[in-house]
Amino acid sequence: MNMMKIVAVPTHPEGWRFIAIFALITLALAWLWAPLFWPGLGLTIWCYYFFRDPERAVPQREGLIVSPADGVVSLIVRMVPPTELDLGVEERVRVSVFMNVFNCHVNRAPIAGTIRKVVYHSGKFLNASLDKASEHNERNAITIEYADGKQIGIVQIAGLVARRILCWSKAGQDIATGERFGLIRFGSRLDVFLPAGVEPLVTLGQSTTAGETILADLNISEPARIARMI
Repeated sequence: MNMMKIVAVPTHPEGWRFIAIFALITLALAWLWAPLFWPGLGLTIWCYYFFRDPERAVPQREGLIVSPADGVVSLIVRMVPPTELDLGVEERVRVSVFMNVFNCHVNRAPIAGTIRKVVYHSGKFLNASLDKASEHNERNAITIEYADGKQIGIVQIAGLVARRILCWSKAGQDIATGERFGLIRFGSRLDVFLPAGVEPLVTLGQSTTAGETILADLNISEPARIARMI
């Protein structure tokens, strides 16, 4: 295994100005008092790590829904999707993936299709792991229509530390499974609303990798999975 591919992970362009700011602050702190250089250097390395944008091995089989984010499955509930997604009034399974400040925060499309809606809402900055964050926090809702007409909803939710949601994809655009569509800075959450009748293949507490971990499969009718912590 090439260790350089593990250590020298590419950084998303959005991160370079923040890395530069951290580096300049580090130099200023070192000028004031030399020992402050080391904690400043540690924070600069963390900032570089936060904005990492590694390549991912995206499953290519038709109908697979992959995780849009690195993190942990924090909630799996049945609920009516937010009205801005325009997914109707029937309950669907919502899978929430919580990202802490050490996760990669580049978001990827869970499935290939056409983006039908992108709707941004301003809001509060509650802890993103709380269920009520999906209603009260700053968020960005995206609806993707798959080739067979099924639609999937994605909601980027800002968190306690996160203060900026980025989404560079637009309504009417075609997107591939695992394609990068956005980023949230400094801790947040992604909600995925599965099509009606589709059950998740992940469980609470499971770690996910954006573009790789399979959340669900449109082509099977397997019941929701249950796991135990050991």
